[in-house]
Amino acid sequence: MSLPHAILTALLEKPSSGLELTRRFDKSIGYFWSATHQQIYRELGKLEAEGFIRTLPAAQPARGQKKSYEVLPAGRAELARWTAAPQDPKTLRDPLLLRLRAAAVVGTAGLEADLRRHLELHRRQLAEYQEIEKRDFPPDRDAPEDRLRHLVLRAGIDLETFWTQWLTHALAEFAGLPGEARDRS
Repeated sequence: MSLPHAILTALLEKPSSGLELTRRFDKSIGYFWSATHQQIYRELGKLEAEGFIRTLPAAQPARGQKKSYEVLPAGRAELARWTAAPQDPKTLRDPLLLRLRAAAVVGTAGLEADLRRHLELHRRQLAEYQEIEKRDFPPDRDAPEDRLRHLVLRAGIDLETFWTQWLTHALAEFAGLPGEARDRS
């Protein structure tokens, strides 16, 4: 996935200014594709230069007024092309997993506490996703767009469920390690 495609998606959902996009990324798309305010503005300039978006005309010209953007037909076509193109799954690169592998040869000092911290973070994220699901996806809301958005949220819920279960298992394994396995260095 790329930031330009995330921005095109967000703008097709609702024409917005760069600041509004940043806020929307923080509340929705940012859960699975993050971007800084500067990255969003840089990409908006590139998308406009490529003819994928345009600045909406202001109701009244004013200096310093925020620009709002909308997607042009070429941008919609690019997003449709990208959506239809096959992509391979991304390889998981997680420093925590690498640290566990390294602990097998250097010892586990500090790792158990960090596993507990990760577990708490994933539990909080899971609770947040479940609250969003309850609020935004009641049983009677099943328009095709809603079903696809809910599917993305379900991926987040399922991933957080995986991590909480795996971390719980990892902590149980830690509890069963002999002292010398923990203290190797």
